[in-house]
Amino acid sequence: MNTENEKKKTKSTVGGLVFVGCLMLGIGIGFIKYAVHIGAVIGLGVGFIAMAAVWAYYDRK
Repeated sequence: MNTENEKKKTKSTVGGLVFVGCLMLGIGIGFIKYAVHIGAVIGLGVGFIAMAAVWAYYDRK
C-alpha cells in the first residue's frame, strides 16, 4: 500500500476528530454558561487551531 496516502488519511481523520471534539467542548461549556452561540464560536476557533497543529505534526513525521 501507499504509505503517503495512508499518512494523509490519518492526518485528516485525526485532525477532523480533534476539530469536532473542540467544537463539542465549546458547545458544552456554552450550555453551562447559558451562551451556546459564544461557546460554539470559541470551540470553532480552538478546533481550527488544534486541527492545524495536528496537520503540522503529521506533515513533519
